[in-house]
Amino acid sequence: MVFAAPNDALARAEGVLRTDPPPLHASVAHQVIGIWQRDWGDMRLALDHLRRARDLAARADSAEREADVLATLGVALVHAGRTRQGLAAFERGVGRGSGHTRARVLFRRAYAWWVLGHHREALEDVRRAVPVLRQADDVIWTARALTLRATVHLALGAVDRADADFTAAEALWDTTGQEHDKADAVESRGLAAFRSGDVPASLRLLDEAEERYAKLGTPTFMLDIRRCEVLMAAGLAPEALALADGAIAVLDGLGGQSTRKAELLLAAAKAARLAGDPATATARAAVAVRLFAGQRRTWWEAHARLVLIESRVAAGRGSGRLVAEAVRVAERLSSFGAPAAPEAWLLAGRIALGLDWTEDAERYLAVAARSRRSGTPLARLTGWAAQALWARATGSERGVLEACRRGLDVLDDHRTTLGASELRARATAQGAELAALAQEVSLERGGPRRLLVWSERWRATVLSAPPTRPPADPALLSGLTAYREIAARAEEARRDGRPVPTLEREERRLERSIRSRTLHIRGESPGDGDRFDVGRLLERLGETRLVELAVLDGRVQVLLCGGGRVRRFVGGPVAEAEREAEHVQFGLRRLAHPGAERMVPVVEAAGRTLERLLLGGAAAHLGAGPVVVVPPARLHQVPWALLPSLRDRVLSVSPSAGSWLRARETEPPPGGRHVLVRGPGLATGGAEVPEVAGRYGRPTVLEHADARAPRVLAELDGAALAHIAAHGTFRADSPMFSSLRMADGPLIVHDFERLARSPYRIILSSCDTARLASVGADELLGLVTALLPLGTAGVVASSAPVNDEAVVALMLALHKGVSAGLSLAEALRDARAALPGDALHQATGWAFTAFGAA
Repeated sequence: MVFAAPNDALARAEGVLRTDPPPLHASVAHQVIGIWQRDWGDMRLALDHLRRARDLAARADSAEREADVLATLGVALVHAGRTRQGLAAFERGVGRGSGHTRARVLFRRAYAWWVLGHHREALEDVRRAVPVLRQADDVIWTARALTLRATVHLALGAVDRADADFTAAEALWDTTGQEHDKADAVESRGLAAFRSGDVPASLRLLDEAEERYAKLGTPTFMLDIRRCEVLMAAGLAPEALALADGAIAVLDGLGGQSTRKAELLLAAAKAARLAGDPATATARAAVAVRLFAGQRRTWWEAHARLVLIESRVAAGRGSGRLVAEAVRVAERLSSFGAPAAPEAWLLAGRIALGLDWTEDAERYLAVAARSRRSGTPLARLTGWAAQALWARATGSERGVLEACRRGLDVLDDHRTTLGASELRARATAQGAELAALAQEVSLERGGPRRLLVWSERWRATVLSAPPTRPPADPALLSGLTAYREIAARAEEARRDGRPVPTLEREERRLERSIRSRTLHIRGESPGDGDRFDVGRLLERLGETRLVELAVLDGRVQVLLCGGGRVRRFVGGPVAEAEREAEHVQFGLRRLAHPGAERMVPVVEAAGRTLERLLLGGAAAHLGAGPVVVVPPARLHQVPWALLPSLRDRVLSVSPSAGSWLRARETEPPPGGRHVLVRGPGLATGGAEVPEVAGRYGRPTVLEHADARAPRVLAELDGAALAHIAAHGTFRADSPMFSSLRMADGPLIVHDFERLARSPYRIILSSCDTARLASVGADELLGLVTALLPLGTAGVVASSAPVNDEAVVALMLALHKGVSAGLSLAEALRDARAALPGDALHQATGWAFTAFGAA
């Protein structure tokens, strides 16, 4: 009962003790309380109760009862970090018990071996226990033993064996009422799904397990550790760090298991390192190493030492001593058969390369490279990274490029299993090193064309295929509707000056629920399989010049495409360009308000600096035709129309050359429907909409109560042109919840992703709609990038706050050109030129950008 209904069991046990029971019954009651405290409470109290249970069993002269309690005590002592005492308790328990009882003791000792990282010993004990438990027809304990054996198999990388045991255990659990064990089985299946490379299924199963545990009212520290691992693999390291640190705080408050604390510290250290915080990673890993060493958990200690060395290297440290430490850890992990061993060999090779210890590096990298042929996608990626570095060390240019290609192909296959565009984007970070390495080799020994190909290979890959959407997921739809309603009520309360903490809590809960539903979606699209072709690009460009910017070793490399060739120019330091872009954004925000004319010369000077840094000598070779700029994700906030050589041009921006080609070749939908939307609360009331409507015959105009999200989405689907005048909000903390305000609440990125086909051309007459979050290797998340994979070939949007009055004038001029048959980029150029020459209108023109090719 203590696992099926833990709180009820605790109350019943305490009730038994109040009746002055005989020693045998008292022993059982104290054991139950000890288990409850061990797993969900105070470890000190757990040990007190379990020792009393042991003593009472001895008084009752029951060897079987004493053996059973000794096994429970052994688990508690191991979790408390008293490994030697725990193993001694198990030894006595095995000696005191017989038959069925001894099998249960062996199972719990196997569990302790697993906690300690002694996997072969764990398999031996559970192998001895399972036949006896089956013979006794002990369904619950047999299922537990099979679940444990599967978990040990996973730790050793034997996923197929684990699946077989999990399946057998699940069939047994279905015949019982053990709700906690059933939740544990779901959690374990989530771990198995992760080990097999299915991240969406893993997240779904772990969420289901959490719901089951919540109904039982039990803490979930092991689940938190496993969730951290999956979140890190999904590119969500900051979330994993927050989860681990939060769980540590709860565990410390309870006085809970020392073993779980060490494991949570290890998870936090890994997450901090991946999140780019080596100081925090080093601190967490160092404490984890000390705890694991004190607990005599050598398997775990080796993993913690690996993270500690990785964190020190990430902080800029490198020495012969670190190489030796990394090699020792790699040898230890290899002796354990741990899947992390190749990662350790790769680390040793990296450090050795940094010290120019080429011969040693080649040896370590060759060992790490063996993992490229088998295992999970991320394990194979480690192997290909090692192979690429090994080829670089041995001077094989072809070997480097082949390893990079093969490694990125592995990651491509992995990304197609992810249905959510957020996960696809974040997963690309795993391939950043391979892409950069290939670009470096291309820069050193290849021509501009090869550099362009590799620049495109891992740029804006998420936009090559639309996100996978389940057909009308009712839970997701109801969640989106509830979120809109709560967000609208919260916004109204804020305007009225009323407190909103309850509404904000519910808003955050619904955000988490929506996000979880989308992350659970498994990918179905294999991508377009269309490799980038430089010749095709040059042919389609015609008189247009495409400027693709790559960043290598901190400097901007400018690839100018057009006129049948690709030329390379060198720009300035990218960090300096990023700082200048931030200054420009600040200036544009100031210029959105009257009276800031003095900022114009400052902003224009920044534009000249940006041109020097970002275009270099290419600025003098742009010709007279249209220009397409393909910036890296980290430079997405640059207002390109501010650069002197681009200011009076037909100018568009694209996340990649491949994206521009796809947009260029996208056919407009039949029918030519035009949709105009006016959201609430605009200072001008969306004054341009009635006048714009007169330019398009009989467009669909949605305003007031008609401008509700479901109706707006229905009309936008498959439209030829859409114009949305609405308040825009960019969410840097959660870009998929960036929104446009409709009559019934926010229309978010997740809503747009449900469109079968987004409008062929869309004009977002709103603040901040072109602001995007840079994630993964070179990906962007936000409103604009949600539209591009869904059929949109052209977007006009703003990267900064803008003045509502000035926007009306710009939009009227823009639609004059569009209705006359101009592309968005052509119409935007003419609209800027037609605006009054004051600072307010100038800044408004600079803030808007045309994306795509329509």
